[in-house]
Amino acid sequence: MEPESSFAHMGLDGRLLQAIAELGWAKPTLIQEKAIPLALEGKDLLARARTGSGKTAAYAIPLIQHLLQVKMSPLVTEQAVRALVLVPTKELGQQVLQMIRQLMAYCSRDVRVADISGQVDMSAQRPILMEKPDVVVGTPSRVLAHLQGHSLSLRHSLEVLVLDEADLLFSFGFEEDLKNLLCHFPKIYQSFLMSATFSEEVQALKELVLHNPVTLKLQESQLPEAAQLCQYQIRCATEEDKFLLLYALLKLGLVRGKAILFVSTVERGYRLKLFLEQFSIPACVLNAELPVQSRCHIISQFNRGFFDYIVATDEQVLAEPVARAKRKKGAKSEKGKDPEYGVARGIDFQNVATVINFDPPASVESYIHRAGRTARADNPGTALTFVTHPECPLLAKIEEALAGESTEPVLSPYQFRMEEVEGLRYRCRDAMRSVTKQAIKEARLREIKEELLNSEKLKTYFEDNPHDLRLLRHDRPLHPAIIKPHLRNVPEYLVPPTLRAITQAPLNKRKRRKHLAPSSSRPRGCFQARGGRNPLRSFQYMGRRRRHLASKGETS
Repeated sequence: MEPESSFAHMGLDGRLLQAIAELGWAKPTLIQEKAIPLALEGKDLLARARTGSGKTAAYAIPLIQHLLQVKMSPLVTEQAVRALVLVPTKELGQQVLQMIRQLMAYCSRDVRVADISGQVDMSAQRPILMEKPDVVVGTPSRVLAHLQGHSLSLRHSLEVLVLDEADLLFSFGFEEDLKNLLCHFPKIYQSFLMSATFSEEVQALKELVLHNPVTLKLQESQLPEAAQLCQYQIRCATEEDKFLLLYALLKLGLVRGKAILFVSTVERGYRLKLFLEQFSIPACVLNAELPVQSRCHIISQFNRGFFDYIVATDEQVLAEPVARAKRKKGAKSEKGKDPEYGVARGIDFQNVATVINFDPPASVESYIHRAGRTARADNPGTALTFVTHPECPLLAKIEEALAGESTEPVLSPYQFRMEEVEGLRYRCRDAMRSVTKQAIKEARLREIKEELLNSEKLKTYFEDNPHDLRLLRHDRPLHPAIIKPHLRNVPEYLVPPTLRAITQAPLNKRKRRKHLAPSSSRPRGCFQARGGRNPLRSFQYMGRRRRHLASKGETS
């Protein structure tokens, strides 16, 4: 017997239920359980739920159900654009398109969807819009441009409007575009506003587009519970200690599985990537300077397990939404950055085991959205935050906001003693000396040039030959200098004594290929944990006295 909260009890079309079952969704999440029945009743919704809670499906399922019912009506004979999904970023547009297509797996002939948020010429999108897809996904600026160019019409056909990540739409400078869009909409339509926060921007949007909405402010924590998400802080005396600790965590296998490393600036992201290359730790960079097609492809390859580490730049506009300069149409963003880019929000990174804040976030909201990249659905995750002395006041504010009335520390001190990895410091300094300002500049230019070539010149080719996309890797080395081979592996005598109990020397190449799991489920470091444990969560520092007693089978 199905539980009352199951999808089967929501009165959904059988084709939708079949697609949901194929996705492996046993039961709806909290936001889906509350929002879908109200949406099916035709009510406007203002819903707040944390990152990774299933907000996209919460509006996509009732949207598709509505369109299927419309198509079955004998009174409806004309094809028209009946649903519009507005998103703040091109990456989120791709994610929404993918989710809707997955849910339409068994009714794709009856309902069609198109994404016009991509950075392609508008003339290439006009033929798609002339076919009048049932659902259009796009950024406000691109949708408005098509409406003004008469390649899209919504005044007499729009029935459902969705504003996804609504709190970011104003932050990304879309305020004027949204107001102008309203002139092209009919007077009556159903609206969904989905957001992770209830900011002033969301309240302004509520007044603009909603009609007597139902507000869903779910009583759930902003981040998963401690049993699912382990949050640690690591106090570092110097910047050098940050690099040393990251090298030790990755190379000694304390970080397992896929990880996102957040940094504060684009230049710092390339510096960190070049540093990791010195130790043959492949990683790719993700920032606003890269073409949108490259960013989407990087995320796709990361999700499919082609590489394990992404060095992501968390843009300041995400941390400080109040700083929203008015965008002039056609104007380029500062320093060539794409104003519609965002890593901490709106992108679905799959199966992320660890989030490492190499640079601490600038606000509580930014920390929440960074940490929300891991521990999604029912999967466990870990968030590590590196902090130097000048950054401690910022971390204290984040802890205070997250703790609320609780007296327990939210970010537990990670039990890691610097003296345990002092033997690796000379290697760290050697690698840092190789990463000069000139090397960073050359790598930055080389990366952007190659990504532009791949994005523009090969775009049509890759559309016709999608299998060849596998050959395009984004974690390739960028360093122009020769990487010293002795840094590739960590000799056993340099492994800290307290870590030798949970690590083992690497197997030879033949055994590694035969017995180890694929790269999507294991670290790229030199060591791996025994017994399948996650050493990052199970490792506890033991002092000399405790190690001596443990070796004798005694307890202190």
